[in-house]
Amino acid sequence: MATSTETPSETDTGAKRRFRPYQIALVIGGGFAAITAASYVAEQLWAEHWAETYAEEQPISRLMFNNIPGWLRLSFYVLVVGAILYGAFNFSNRVRNWERGGPDDRRTKPKNVKKRLENMRSGLYMQTLLRDPAAGVMHSFIYFSFLVLLAITTIGEINLQLPVALKFLHGDVYRAYAFIADLAGVFFVVGLIWAVVRRYVQKPYRIRIKTKADHAIGLGVLLAIGVTGFIAEGFRIALEGMPEGDNLAFIGYPLAHALKGMGGLEWWHRTWWIVHILSFIAFLVVLPTTMLRHMFTSPINMYLKDRDRPKGAMKAMPNLMETELETFGASVVEDFTWKQLLDTDACTMCGRCTSVCPASGTGKPLDPREIVLKTGEVMAATGDPQVSPPIALDGEITIGANSLFERITPEEVWACTSCKACDEICPVNIEILDKILDMRRYLTLMESNFPTELGSAYQGMENQGNPWAMPQSDRAKWADKVDGIKILEGGDPIEAEYLYWVGCAGSFDDKNQKVTQAVAKLLQRAEVSFAILGPSEQCTGDPARRSGNEYIFQMLAMQNIETLDSMGVKKIIAQCPHCFNTISNEYPQLGGHYEVIHHTELLERLIDEGSIDMSGTNFAERIVYHDSCYLGRHNDIYMAPRNIIASIGGVEVVEAPRNGTDGMCCGAGGARMWMEEHTGKQINVERSQELLATGATRIATACPFCYVMIDDGVKGEGVDEDAVKVGDIALHLLEALEEAETPVGLPLSAVTNPV
Repeated sequence: MATSTETPSETDTGAKRRFRPYQIALVIGGGFAAITAASYVAEQLWAEHWAETYAEEQPISRLMFNNIPGWLRLSFYVLVVGAILYGAFNFSNRVRNWERGGPDDRRTKPKNVKKRLENMRSGLYMQTLLRDPAAGVMHSFIYFSFLVLLAITTIGEINLQLPVALKFLHGDVYRAYAFIADLAGVFFVVGLIWAVVRRYVQKPYRIRIKTKADHAIGLGVLLAIGVTGFIAEGFRIALEGMPEGDNLAFIGYPLAHALKGMGGLEWWHRTWWIVHILSFIAFLVVLPTTMLRHMFTSPINMYLKDRDRPKGAMKAMPNLMETELETFGASVVEDFTWKQLLDTDACTMCGRCTSVCPASGTGKPLDPREIVLKTGEVMAATGDPQVSPPIALDGEITIGANSLFERITPEEVWACTSCKACDEICPVNIEILDKILDMRRYLTLMESNFPTELGSAYQGMENQGNPWAMPQSDRAKWADKVDGIKILEGGDPIEAEYLYWVGCAGSFDDKNQKVTQAVAKLLQRAEVSFAILGPSEQCTGDPARRSGNEYIFQMLAMQNIETLDSMGVKKIIAQCPHCFNTISNEYPQLGGHYEVIHHTELLERLIDEGSIDMSGTNFAERIVYHDSCYLGRHNDIYMAPRNIIASIGGVEVVEAPRNGTDGMCCGAGGARMWMEEHTGKQINVERSQELLATGATRIATACPFCYVMIDDGVKGEGVDEDAVKVGDIALHLLEALEEAETPVGLPLSAVTNPV
């Protein structure tokens, strides 16, 4: 495979497997079919006799299959067994398509089993779905009620097979059984009616644009199961003479009262029982070929969320200088991993990824949901055997070759800011960003098909060691305004506790040079021992990697690792979240292992320890914090920046509508910092307007790219700097401290810039 990172251990493991995954699917399906068939055999041999004896001894109980003749019971079991086998066969074909993908180590191991179970529980409890209360509650009604009804049916079947002495569905137990069955049924039907209203009456945009026949079939079949179940129950209770044991069936019992005067109760009960059973069989038949399959695939995907690399790391690639691979990245289905292909069948088409995508929300061609569905369409159309696509294809769409770019355009791929909002919001843990970045690798490395603006950034990184194309000799010029900065010469052993990794923006950008100086002053205040590399520091390679240029990334990364290791660097302070993420999460792929801390994490610790004294601060400002995507969603650091702000006396902290895990990107991630926005509204303008709407007098950032983008956006709105100040948290913190130290009546400039 083009992007294979298969290791010998993975290969050996695969070779030792007795069964392939699709065969396991067949075995599981065959097992359920065998159990169902065995239930019929057991009923014929002994269960029916035991049931009749049981009914005589226990008046408050239920005689299963009452009024259902033997030939009809046989037909029921034969049809159910056939439907299960049919579904297993179709599902196994889907699994065979997943197997077209490359290796991806998602094995359950002692160290990850707890995490996997937590991920699955989080998904099954619909914690992500519940961020949208209406949709979350609706799905909970349907999903959990379905599970309860399935358990109710199974318990009834088990009770039927047990000897009289072991049967338990009688008396108060049966009363509770009947009550719970009706309660679950009510929630089930209400949830389904709610879903129908949302999809076909209210029509939220993210749902409306993807409503197909799949959805009508799924909802119709499930609703038929629920409604016919109640009707069949009502006729059964009426036929049995309104038995006392069923009076807690608060739907079936009143319904039976209304039906008991009808003639031909035996015929009516039998008819509705048949309709109910046919609805269930229809469900089994359509399950693997419609969107309903996510009932199986989504829990699997939730369980497999944990992977063998950090959350913020891209997939590793072999050394491009040494590899024998002839193609890189993803252009055909087989270039994705099997897990990435499973994603396409786990998708529920809910559109949450699209609703939070900053590119999609500002009119760009990218729709994260479409990336998943289009991949699934190509996989389904080119599979052997062919399977139904994740959602019914429009008739005019044709797929002529096994190429992802049959359906996905380069414009979609390049619009992504790599903010990870789509991955974070997905209720079934689909990994969308990986797919986009893998396709970028192909476009860049194999076709040189990338936005022209990236060319100068690539040239700068390759020739000058930074995307700004600035001379390396200027990297430490910011230090001229801060006394006592230790600049390491190439190869010198580090004696300080920390290496301060300034980053390209902090070294060359005018705005961010002030951030660098502020961070250095704060570290000096706290008596933190640190040094910088100066000209020996190069770009980490993040812009190259996120734009698909693995060659430049590896070149820069290996040079940096060699420099750091030669100096004996162990601890690193990173000012830029992109540098932080790359050194912490991706350099280990190339042998670079360091303890990396973002400057906001360190400042928070220094404040907590008292090394930075906040007791005298009284900063009468209203501050809103803008979450960095690479600090937040990529590395789960949300509270450190907020805690720093909250530690400043007199500050009023406010939040933008979109914050934390739901925060909106500034538009610069994924190498978009070096690309122009030619379509739709600028993302930084959208975000800046949102931050300004909070009424904040200061906007705090924790990323140099965010600082640039938000500052430009605020100024573009015509807001004067004196009205709203934008800056890194370090700038706000230092200003608050220096203001507290300024004698009354003396201007702050006299302290910060003494003559």
